Order: sequence, then C-alpha cells, then structure tokens
Amino acid sequence: MSIFSLLKREQKEAIGLLQIGTFLEYFDLMLYVHMAVLLNELFFPKTDPHTAALLSAFAFCSTFVFRPFGALIFGYIGDHIGRKTTVIITTMMMSTSCVIMANLPTYAQVGITATWIVTICRIVQGLSSMGEIIGCQIYITEITKPPAQYPAVAFIGVASSIGAVAALGIASLVTTTGFNWRIAFWIGAGIAVVGSIARVRLRETPEFVDKKRQLQKEIEEAALDETAKEFKLSTMKRLVEKKQKQKISKTTLASCFFIYCGWPLSFYLGFMYFNPILKEIYGYSAENIIFHNFFLSIVMLLNSASWSVLSYKIHPLKILKLKAQAFGLLTLFLPFLILKASHPYQIFALQSILLIVSLGANPADSVFIKHFPVFKRFTTTSFLYALSRALMYIFTSFGLVYFTEALGQWGIWLVMLPATIGFIWGVQHFEKLEKLSKDSEHISGMLNPVNQSILTPAPRKFN
Repeated sequence: MSIFSLLKREQKEAIGLLQIGTFLEYFDLMLYVHMAVLLNELFFPKTDPHTAALLSAFAFCSTFVFRPFGALIFGYIGDHIGRKTTVIITTMMMSTSCVIMANLPTYAQVGITATWIVTICRIVQGLSSMGEIIGCQIYITEITKPPAQYPAVAFIGVASSIGAVAALGIASLVTTTGFNWRIAFWIGAGIAVVGSIARVRLRETPEFVDKKRQLQKEIEEAALDETAKEFKLSTMKRLVEKKQKQKISKTTLASCFFIYCGWPLSFYLGFMYFNPILKEIYGYSAENIIFHNFFLSIVMLLNSASWSVLSYKIHPLKILKLKAQAFGLLTLFLPFLILKASHPYQIFALQSILLIVSLGANPADSVFIKHFPVFKRFTTTSFLYALSRALMYIFTSFGLVYFTEALGQWGIWLVMLPATIGFIWGVQHFEKLEKLSKDSEHISGMLNPVNQSILTPAPRKFN
C-alpha cells in the first residue's frame, strides 16, 4: 500500500500547499547562505584572513541567533491564533527582506550601513523561517496518523532541501554567467509572494480547532454557573487553560533540544567548514565554491528524500539511531581523512558522507512534536528548534575557528563528539516514550471492546 493511498484528498492538498510554501521559503533563506562567499565580499569590509573568518561566522550566525525570539512570537501566534496564520505571516516577512537585499547598496557605496542592513535582513529571514518549518510540521502532524504521518512530515524537510538546491542553482547560474547577483533576490522575492497567496487556501487543523472549541465550551459553562459569577471571565479562562495544559518533562525538553542540535553541526560541516580549505589550498573562487556546493545540495536532497521514504517502512527513531552511530564512527576518523585529502573530489566525498549520515530530527520530526501538548506544541518545539540552532551555529562556527587554530583538524572532535553523544541520548529517551505510548494504546484497545460490550445494549429482535 502506497503512502498517498492512506491520505484523504484534503490532506493531500494541504500537504502539497505546505511543501510548495516551504520550498519557496527556504529558497529565499538559503540564497544568501550559499552566496555568502560572494556577498560577504560586497557587504563587509576587507580584512585579514582571521578577521574575515570571524566576520563570515558573524554573518552566518546572524540568521539564527535571534531565532529564539521568533519562536516565542510565532509560537504564541501559532498556539493562540492558529497554525495557518503563522505560516502566511512568515512567508510575507521573507519576501520583504528579499526585496530590500535586492536593492541594497554595497559596502563600497555606503560603507558600514550596508553591513548593518544586510545583517538585519538576515535576522528577519531567520525569524520568519522559524515559524515556517515548525508550523508546517505541526500542521501535518495534526492532520495525519502514522505510518503515513512519518514521511508526510519528513517531506517538509525534503521541500526545504529542494529550495536549497534551487537557491544554489540560481546562485551558480548568476555567478558563472555574469548576471547581476541581484536578479537572484528578485526571483526569491517573487517566489515568496506566490507562496503566501497559495497558503491562503489552507484550513486550520482539526486537532487545534477541537481543542479551542473545547476550551471555549468550558469557559461558557463556567460563566453560566451561579457559583462562578463572582469571578471574572478572564480568571475562568486562565483556570481552564491551566487545567488543560500538561507539564512537560525536563528530560523530554532536553532530549528534543540535543536532537535538534545535530543538524546545525552537520550542515555547517557539510557546507561551510571546507570552504576555506577549498579557497586556500585548491584555489577555488567564490563562484567555484557555489558551484561545488550546488552538487552537494543535490546529495543532501537525495539523502533526505531516501530517509523520508524509508520512514514509511522503518520507524524513524531506528533510522536516527543508525545514522548517529555512523556519524560517531566518522567523527573518529574525520581529522585524519581531511589531512590525507589531496584533491577537491576527496573533499567533496567527505562532505557528501557527512550529509548522508548527518545528525538531525528528520524523518522523526512528527514523533517529537506529538509528545508535546497541543496548546504548548508550537511554542515549545519552535523555541527548542530555534535555541538549538542559535547556540549550535555560534558554538560550531566560532568554536571551530579557535579549536582548529589551536589543535589543527583534531579540534573538530571538541564539537562533534559531545553533539553525537547528546543526540544518541535524546533518541533513546524518545524511544522509551514511544514504547510507553504504544503500551498505553494497547491497554486502551484491550479495555475498549469490554467497555463497549457492557455499555452498549444488545440489539432488539423483532419477529
């Protein structure tokens, strides 16, 4: 039985709209990330290699460092107003920032003002992408059931990978053919507007609507109660909300956080860490690196799609554990392999392997999401997602500059080993939660038929 045969027409339409929107959003987001080797030269002052590396890390991290604030803002909107509203707002924010960057004067024209404006635009893009991907994953999680739920949610990650491939393709085309780089951002702005319009057709998720309706009903019942008239409606609402909200285990929060920390490390190592090596040792230009990373993005896309499809047959947590074990093994030998590499193709092979066995939540995103209460789901998962990326990108990008300066390539162990250990611990915790959940469902399934036979009267026979 195929994945799509388990989905209704409305579910397929919603998933399609969300995937298209995610593709468009991540096209815009990744456009600057992958053109950074070129654009940093246009918007940042020229300095010595060490300072240039720090400025590059600053430009890269500016996209992610304010994401926790975006998580709180869009988490509140998503949990109180709705999932649909959030994904529409974030897409419009992305298109606005693209329009500004497409018209922004360079550092040579206006000086440090260009640096600050481009950094602010990157922050806005980071904030909007925060509500985007988590909002889509939560939306699909709430309208589907396993096993179709696993690949359906995972393909949001595939859509983001397609956006990255398209961004690198456009960036490569622009830089190799001599077209103005601004054209790429105009394309991105137009794409984001199309995504916003397409998402207007979405409906709010039934699970969220049902919970809101249940909450409103309890408020109205409390208002009619003679003994509750002395209380204000706002007070009753807080009491009902407090009753409905469940406590979240600190271990569950920590586990989810460590799992989310895996992808920032994998992405940075796969796409960013080797750029100085390619430039300084093999003489790659900015255009060469963009073209090189374009093929890497294709590897990432095929890898993401393969794991997503497999999640229909193999439980996603088993996939994550397998990848983490392979990543840990690669970690031990990676410094040696980098030092022995003597050709750009060997560097490309190392980057490809890093992306294939990368640490990351995909394809198990829905597993983590459903273990959080509905009215805390958006805020909690998006904040953990944002915080993990903000801290991990800062730790990875700046840390590797100093660790490798002091210890050579062996310095990457100080980043990779702790991340791998934390990731595996987090996966093991969610395996326990899944087992408890299945045991609970099994017991409930055994009791329900008994209860039904007791409570339901036998049908009356007529002669």
